[in-house]
Amino acid sequence: MAPLFSKLLVANRGEIAVRVIRACHEMGIRTVAVYSEADRDALHVRYAHEAYPIGPPPSSQSYLRIDKILDVAKRSGAQAIHPGYGFLSENPSFPRACRDAGVVFVGPPPEAMEAMGDKVRSRELMMKAGVAVVPGSPPVKDAQAATAAAEAIGYPVLLKASAGGGGKGMRVAHGPAELPSLLAQAQGEARSSFGDETVFLEKYVDRPRHIEVQVVADAHGGCVHFGERECSIQRRHQKLIEEAPSPAIDAATRTEIGAMAVKAAKACGYVSAGTVEMLRSADGSFYFMEMNTRLQVEHPVTEMVYGIDLVKAMIEIAGGAKLPWKQKEIVARGHSIECRIVAEDPALGFLPSPGTIRALRAPSGPGVRYDGGVYGGFTVPVHYDPLLAKLITWGGDRNEAIARMTRALDELRVDGVKTSIAFHRRVMTHPAFVAGDLHTGFLEEHPELTSQGTDAWLAEVAVLAAAVAHFRRLAQLSQRGPQAVGVSASSGWKRGARLGWRR
Repeated sequence: MAPLFSKLLVANRGEIAVRVIRACHEMGIRTVAVYSEADRDALHVRYAHEAYPIGPPPSSQSYLRIDKILDVAKRSGAQAIHPGYGFLSENPSFPRACRDAGVVFVGPPPEAMEAMGDKVRSRELMMKAGVAVVPGSPPVKDAQAATAAAEAIGYPVLLKASAGGGGKGMRVAHGPAELPSLLAQAQGEARSSFGDETVFLEKYVDRPRHIEVQVVADAHGGCVHFGERECSIQRRHQKLIEEAPSPAIDAATRTEIGAMAVKAAKACGYVSAGTVEMLRSADGSFYFMEMNTRLQVEHPVTEMVYGIDLVKAMIEIAGGAKLPWKQKEIVARGHSIECRIVAEDPALGFLPSPGTIRALRAPSGPGVRYDGGVYGGFTVPVHYDPLLAKLITWGGDRNEAIARMTRALDELRVDGVKTSIAFHRRVMTHPAFVAGDLHTGFLEEHPELTSQGTDAWLAEVAVLAAAVAHFRRLAQLSQRGPQAVGVSASSGWKRGARLGWRR
């Protein structure tokens, strides 16, 4: 069967660009990469059939320039553009510009983006559709309006930016004294991040679980869901570990929230792959939060459990294909976990750690998937998100998926920059995680997970490095004669044997 498109441009970078390029290669579609000056030697540039520079390192001068990306599409002859996630993926101006340029946008129509991209508008749309939402307020412009809204809702309240995502423009107010300053902070961050300072209030749900449902819809009225993902382990409202299915959701609830997600997608005329995000309160109630009108970072866990390639599905739907599945045919199998491997130092509040990766070794083996965007020798730039790779495991059940992730994390090596690998190891063996006792305040409740601590693997490396240095010193001294060494060769090898070395 001939591919739907002969050439596709990937308007992104890093591991998601590599992920989309791989799907295209399997479909027989030639690929076009774009890159900033900081990404000239990036992995996605090497993987694509063609690559074009689009500007200086700042994303505002490169990856966010619609005109430059469409110019590359015209010059390269690309018939379609996949936006990945982040950057322009949820900007309705991008699919509109693609439409005007005669290029197919692999994603939802701009009208659906606009309806769900504005959180205030999407809340109103969901309420009309009969989908439960977190109790909240209209937009508030000043401290007086915010105080009145907070008193009506009841403290604590969550200040939330209407535009954007990624946890930006969000603050929790526990009382009226702190509300004015937090409002100013939320408005300022929303203005700088999204160019829109609109903020509204929601009831702050204590110890909620972050549950999201994967939906896929075509342009012919078809829409199905592929179960839920648990995304409760977060830092600064940004996810670090995800899994599917959620350990807290039973089959009946899965059917219920899946139907809710499909209703939400249909209410905004959604087409392509998207995610309906919800909060699950301690009493088991579910509330609509927002809809991400794009492919999610954590999509691999759904792919592993349901045996679907969501990127291929998006491309096929963009080409006019109908959904090949009925809801009753979609059945989960096993359990999958994803760890986001980031160039950050968890002990310093997840401070970014750019630099050159001296060496990298990816794990493998049964049930292990590694979606990487870097390589040994690559310099991690300061200009972009510090996500290096995603490590995903699958098991027949949750315990096996955890065991495989623990083993895969032991195999993964990234030298030269600080990473979250040791943090992920600690989480995988933490009793609360193993028991599935999760909520969005998990890291605050368990600060030992982000403390400096001692990484067993690093301690072992230190011992072996000391042994190597010791033997090198012995070798240097032996060249000057036995008296310079001061110990017998046999005693030196005995010490080495105790450290785990063999002759």
